[in-house]
Parts: sequence; structure tokens; C-alpha cells
Amino acid sequence: MADADILPIRRALISVSDKSGLVDFATALAGAGVELLSTGGTARALREAGLSVRDVAEVTGFPEMMDGRLKTLHPRIHGGLLALRDEADHLTAMQEHGIPTIDLLAVNLYPFEATVAGGAGWDEAIENVDIGGPAMLRAAAKNHAFVTVVTDPEDYAEVLAEIEAEGGTRHATRRRLAATAFARTAAYDAAVSGWMAARIGDEMMEPHAPRRVAFGGRLALDLRYGENPHQKASFYADGSGGPGVATAERVQGKALSYNNINDIDAAWALAAEFEPHHPTCVIVKHANPCGVARGDTPLEAYRKAHDCDRVSAFGGIVALNRPLDGETARAITEIFTEVVIAPAASDDALEVFAGKKNLRLLLTGGMPDPRAPGREIRQVSGGFLVQDRDTALVSADDLSVVTRREPTEQEVADLLFAWAVAKHVKSNAIVYAKGGATVGIGAGQMSRVDSTRIAARKSADMAEALGLPEPTVSGSVVASDAFFPFADGLIAAAEAGATAVIQPGGSVRDNEVIAAADERDLAMVFTGMRHFRH
Repeated sequence: MADADILPIRRALISVSDKSGLVDFATALAGAGVELLSTGGTARALREAGLSVRDVAEVTGFPEMMDGRLKTLHPRIHGGLLALRDEADHLTAMQEHGIPTIDLLAVNLYPFEATVAGGAGWDEAIENVDIGGPAMLRAAAKNHAFVTVVTDPEDYAEVLAEIEAEGGTRHATRRRLAATAFARTAAYDAAVSGWMAARIGDEMMEPHAPRRVAFGGRLALDLRYGENPHQKASFYADGSGGPGVATAERVQGKALSYNNINDIDAAWALAAEFEPHHPTCVIVKHANPCGVARGDTPLEAYRKAHDCDRVSAFGGIVALNRPLDGETARAITEIFTEVVIAPAASDDALEVFAGKKNLRLLLTGGMPDPRAPGREIRQVSGGFLVQDRDTALVSADDLSVVTRREPTEQEVADLLFAWAVAKHVKSNAIVYAKGGATVGIGAGQMSRVDSTRIAARKSADMAEALGLPEPTVSGSVVASDAFFPFADGLIAAAEAGATAVIQPGGSVRDNEVIAAADERDLAMVFTGMRHFRH
């Protein structure tokens, strides 16, 4: 088999669900003398545009049937895509069986991802699984030595420009487009198999992981670099939809970086934990929250969150669970902020931010459901780890009081708030909270007692900066993402000024920890649930 560098396009088969740019693309091909083959709605759209189109059914000798399930699955189509133009046996077979060559295939697939993202039921989703489209894409991509395959409308302009300039397509272009087509069918199959596995598991309470699993995505951003300038990086969207960094509108500011996207996602996931009727602000730095607060207004929530750790908040990510208003925008611009993400923004807020050209503003149109199921994937040497998203929440009814003193109503409210925040802090995680705001956060330490002391020290530093007579952790509650293995961590929290504790429990030394709490008149509750985050 020989690869010709430039091959002319004499016949094209076009069958697309996404009709973006379709008419212009087909018109240009027809103008270059290309015969157009098509099916169903695509053929109808082309004819309405005044183009001459030959139906695939005319080529195959079979009508479309079974509600369109059978259109292109025929030797006269796949033979035209797969035949090697320099193999005499192939050419003879084509002549004997009336198989026309197809030089260009433009196909995009039934919108399965969008269908399931919209909440479709089983039957509707299955009906949107494309069969003929992937089969043709794979055939054309395999035979890219002779066939140009186009699956993304974004590639129409490049293909047309090359045909006009060169009289056909180059081998390098065909090879690149073939790789794109194989990636598209792989991602499509991954979406179908992933959805089916999730649905079957949910409906049958299936405890076993699927034997095979696949993941796919579409390039959303080609990033300048990764975590560090010497690392290449890209951002791929998985098509699952929902308000978030992948679907948000970037209203202004520089392009997002790898670290921006990672931090935005962390901030947005935490902001979603809190109901929108409680204005809440989250400030994140290096994927860890450095301040979280609720308030009567977004402005109050931002001020309280900022006062948790003003030093770390510099250059951070701000997430709000309510629309951004002008007053809050003005407060945010008082310091350097990398990114702000919110459901919406007022005209006043947009005007304020317009004066900060480099500040990135993302608007999502809504808040995600923190209880929505999903998967987390992490690459390891030789494979990858897959787990369910941590969507578990606790309420006051889930708490078990294990000390002599029961927490007050205000302490319970703050304990639940601190617990929700601790879920999003890297382990070992300690979160002090008071009055619906974090007042000290210790993250990512190898020793839990070190996280406890670091959070208290940060609180003392902020109290000094704010001119307060005592550390902000005085009179606070404290949350620990996992149990205290020894009493030392709890004792350190008590010495810092905490009055109540929330933790999973489950240590072999729980009795020692409970005794230490009782000795210091602390109220302590167990959740029976751990929130490790690595």
C-alpha cells in the first residue's frame, strides 16, 4: 500500500448531527466539483440550501429503514471507504459490485453525551447511541492513506483551504484527522459504556467494578503549561455538563492556567456544599481553602472569609454561591485575586471588574448539585485509581454526642459548617470555625496535631493583624477529617480555645480522647464518617 501525499476529493459522504458550518462546507466542496452523498436530515438541509445531493439509499439500493437504524451499514458504503486504491484486487471488487470510491467522509455522531446529561431515560439514551457513524469514521480513519475523515466542524476550514491551495488533502493532514476520528469514537464509546455501567450499578446495587473501563474527553483548552513551565498540559471536557469550570463563560481576564483550573474546581465544589439562601464565599489557594464564610450578604461572607487568613488569600481564587454584586466586587479588587467564579454578576460588578483587565471572571449560570454522583480518576504507575466522588453529608440528626456536655445549638451549627469545610481540605485536615466562618485551617500535614497547631497559629497571627485582644479560635469549634489517634490533637485544640469538636471517631483510643474532652468540658460529637482527601 503506497501513501500518495496529495489526493484530490471527487466524492464526499456527509452525514452530521451537528450542522454547524454544514452548508458552507458542502457548498465549497460542490464548488470544487465534489459529488455529495448524504442521508436523512443532512441531505434535506443541503437540498434546502440549493445543493445537488445523491442519497445513500440510491448508492446502496436499499432504503433507509428501521427508523433510520439502517442507512450506511452496507458494502457499497464501507467498500468505498476501505478500498485500497493501489490494490488491483480491491479495484476489481469495486468495479464488479458497483462500489463507488468515497474520498472524504464528514460525520459527527448522535448527541449521546448531551442526551444523558439532560437526564434522559434508558430507552431514549440507547436510541441515541450511534452505530453507523462510528463504523464509518473508523473505516475512513483506518484507510486515511486514501480517505480524508472529518468529525469536528472546527476542521472544515482547514480542509477546504488545503483543497483550494493544493487541489486535495495532504497525507499529514489525513493522518492527523484520522487520529482525531479514532479519539472521537473512543471517547464516544467511553461515554456510552460509562453511562451504562453507572446505570446498571445504581439499579442493581451492583457491588463489583466493571471488568473494563474507558474514559474520554474533548479538548477544551490547550494550556501554556502544566503545574510548572517545563510541563505540557491541556484541559479536556468530559461532556457531563453541569455548572462548573468546564462550562463557565470567561467574561474577562487572561487565559486560565492548569493551576487556575485545579484551584477553581476545588473552590467551586466547596461553595456548592452550601445552600444559595445562605450567601457563602470560599477563598482557595493551592487547592486548599484558606477562608470560608457565610453571611447575610455576599459582601459580608467575603469579608469574613478574607479575615480567616489574609496572607494566604492574596492571589487566590474566590468562589461565591450567589450572584456577584458591585459592593462585593469592589471589596474583592482591594487585593490581588487570580479568579472569581460565581453563578452570575450584576452590571455594576462587571463594570468594577472591567478595571482589572487581568482578573479572570467566570460565570456559570447556576450552582452544581453537591450530591450528584460522579467519578474521580487518578493516574498511578501502571494504571489509574477510580472512586466515587465524596458526596456524603451529615446533618444534626447524624451526630452522636460522646461527651458529658452536649453542644449548644450554635456549636452544632458551627460544627456542621466546619465539617463541610474539612471535607475539602487536604488531609490531615483541621478546621476551626465560629459564627459561620472559618477562623483557622490546618491542611496537608503528616501529623494531625501539627495541623491543629498550625491552624491555631494562623488564627493568632490574624488576631494580631486585626488588632483583636485574643486569637480568633477562642470560643470556636474544631473539625477533624479523621479520628484523633491520640488525645494530643484534641488537647492542642482545647488549649487554643476550642469548645466543641466534631470528628468521625473509630480510634482504638477513642476512650482516651473522650476522657480528655470531658476533663476540659468540651462537647464532642462523632459522625461515623471519614473525609480523607489526598
